Amino acid sequence: MLLRVLSARRRRFALITAGPLLAALLAGAGADPATAGPPADPASPAAPEWVTSWGGSAMSPSALVSGVQTLQNQTVRNVIYTSTGGDQLRIRVSNAFGDRAVRIGAATVARQLRDAGLDPATVHRLTFAGRPAITLARGGSAVSDPVRMRVPALANLAVSLYLPDFTGPATYHQGPQQTNYLAPGDATGSTGAAAFTTVGTWFFLDAVQVRGPARSAIIAFGDSITDGANGQVNANTRWPNYLARRLADRFGAAAPAVVDEGISGNRILNDSVCFGVNAPARLDRDVLSQPGARAVILLEGINDLGFSQTPNADCTAPNTEVSTDQLIAGYRRIIARVHAAGLKIYGGTLMPAEGFFYWSPAAEAKRQVVNTWIRTAHAFDGVIDFDRAVSYPGHPNLLDPKYDSGDHLHPNDGGYQAMANTIDLTQLTH
Repeated sequence: MLLRVLSARRRRFALITAGPLLAALLAGAGADPATAGPPADPASPAAPEWVTSWGGSAMSPSALVSGVQTLQNQTVRNVIYTSTGGDQLRIRVSNAFGDRAVRIGAATVARQLRDAGLDPATVHRLTFAGRPAITLARGGSAVSDPVRMRVPALANLAVSLYLPDFTGPATYHQGPQQTNYLAPGDATGSTGAAAFTTVGTWFFLDAVQVRGPARSAIIAFGDSITDGANGQVNANTRWPNYLARRLADRFGAAAPAVVDEGISGNRILNDSVCFGVNAPARLDRDVLSQPGARAVILLEGINDLGFSQTPNADCTAPNTEVSTDQLIAGYRRIIARVHAAGLKIYGGTLMPAEGFFYWSPAAEAKRQVVNTWIRTAHAFDGVIDFDRAVSYPGHPNLLDPKYDSGDHLHPNDGGYQAMANTIDLTQLTH
């Protein structure tokens, strides 16, 4: 899953996000009053002010998983994949986990050509309150001014940020299955790739928002399975990407956005120095503050059960023994907050994990109890049964071999597509 020091563990850590019964998404009861509107047909030309098209959950950098934790006099080129398009764009930059103020000296957005190369005809300078630079307070964030540009749906954009001064701990997103790039100095306007080297993280960028035909956004909230771990790098084969393409095929330009807010190794009940703060602690930033958010697909909890069986050190600490009652109480807290914000939330069942490094019979017994609760308690607005979609017929504790990436927990590309395919899109218009 993660890089460098944990390369031997790369296939070990999981995140999950899921969803289903996506009924009122296109009609919109939302978290942001500025984007709320009356129910509408998905093909309606009316649209809210802004909708988040892409997201990358912010994390605190850790030397246990990354060789790059600080930047100075460097440009980071973040490559992202839009879910919905429009005719205006703005970005959100975050210093959520910094220990000092961070200055962004320049920023651009453009279509990616190949690797770090840009389409010269599409390069746009970004400003903040009319100025080309901005200083982010410790723990702060900022949204850029709107820029007029044609933003295609389901396409790669490159957002380049110049960091002139020493950043200290650089807020990032680790292991996104996407190659990103670093260059010395201010290379935000450079369209060539020669000056750039590769890096496996997004830095300082945590949202791209568009104004266009889409009326709403679905937030996929979870762990490495939502983050696309073990999927094909640079191919956008995460299950939220497949869902976005299915929605676009069905509803065209008015399809709701799908925003991937998965973090590998993330948990409901505990923080990790490697895998981010717990899900409730990041709920406001990653979900409830997203313009256009109308529904959440939650697939998380397998790490809470699995890490209970691991050594209490480094990335897996704390390995507190987690009961099913505790995990269910965590779900209920998330559900209550999402509902209080006026959003729907759909629960994904936890997928099989036998053969993964942290699997145990005790964790499997808990998974079955939790899944029964998800299916039968009616606490969520609906259920997506990812578990049954990818489990081996006749062996419900095993991931179907045709969907197994090789570590027995994370799906391959076909498995991620099967997850997206299990969502009934006909319910979106009801």
